[in-house]
Amino acid sequence: MAKQRESTFANMVIVLFLVSAIAAGTLAFVYQKTKDPIAKAKLEKKKKAIKNVVNDFDNNPIEDMFKIPVEGSDSVECYPAEKDDKIVGYAIKTFSKKGFSGLISVMVGFDPDGHIHKTSVLEHHETPGLGDKMQRSKSTFSNQFDSMDVPNTPDKDHDGIIIEVTKDQGTVDAITAATISSRAFCDATERAYNAFKKIKKND
Repeated sequence: MAKQRESTFANMVIVLFLVSAIAAGTLAFVYQKTKDPIAKAKLEKKKKAIKNVVNDFDNNPIEDMFKIPVEGSDSVECYPAEKDDKIVGYAIKTFSKKGFSGLISVMVGFDPDGHIHKTSVLEHHETPGLGDKMQRSKSTFSNQFDSMDVPNTPDKDHDGIIIEVTKDQGTVDAITAATISSRAFCDATERAYNAFKKIKKND
């Protein structure tokens, strides 16, 4: 009978190294294979969101995108929409880190006068059946932001916050049992409006 190889620390290190190397190689292979399709899918989703949140346009907002600094080192992406060389709106990819499960990403469309045209959720990790109702396909929550007259929304907060849920003396009805997600959506929308104000100031 063959003698069983003695288990040593060196042997264990070698086996662990080989297993780690194989796992890392497999992950790298999968990443390379899926990187481009994932990037393409995200780009298509972004293009669709832009079309959904602003009026008809004939330029390429993706090519004309520029970034606007917000608080800290963060920035939001702005996609200007033009028709016959005239601005018809801005689609702003905004975010909030205050979701129940962290980061949410939203595309907010503004008419040139500052009214919100429409919104579209790009990414989130909120609870199914609760926070995910911020998506237009799951509830009417986001409909409240359509045509919202942001410049004339009453300023209820000493910090200048003007888009809030009713629990915070705002005008937005929160999703039932998902106030945190609703607040995060408002926070993202507020951030987009602050970016829009910077655009108009530099016009």
